[in-house]
Amino acid sequence: MAAVTPLLLVLALSSPLSAYQGQINVTAGETVTLPCTTSAVTSESFVEWKKLEKSGDELLVFLYRSSQVDLESQEESFKNRVELKDKQMKDGDVSVILKDVTINDSGKYQCRIIQPGADTKTSNINLTVSDSDSNRGHVGLAVGLSVVGGLLVVGVVGFVVYRKYKGQTEQHSY
Repeated sequence: MAAVTPLLLVLALSSPLSAYQGQINVTAGETVTLPCTTSAVTSESFVEWKKLEKSGDELLVFLYRSSQVDLESQEESFKNRVELKDKQMKDGDVSVILKDVTINDSGKYQCRIIQPGADTKTSNINLTVSDSDSNRGHVGLAVGLSVVGGLLVVGVVGFVVYRKYKGQTEQHSY
């Protein structure tokens, strides 16, 4: 599941726009919440979530404007996988939930909020998605080492029993 350090979360929630500049690490296939909050969301608010590509391209992840979610402009790869954490955006929570993450979802995400009569505010998050196969590799290594360790113990015990048995049979042969 996503790792968020408590201090960063407290600092993020204390500002008018959660300026969470953190790192979130998840495994492919999981669901992750990308946090972003502001003081309040009004009918005139504009909320935009983008993924900033290394090439300089910006992929639209989520857009809220004119009091409604705009799914028409959303990047195809995010369709049916992104939703608001709190659909009423109570307490200014404009965090989004990204479902079934893939390696391709890794990157920098930006939450931008435009409020009439106020400064535009942004919050950035770096998302790293690790391949679920890499985690299986660690489990496989642990299982493999456990099996080798178990076989080693059985071998040592077997050798000790053999030596003891052999010693007893040699004593009785005289």
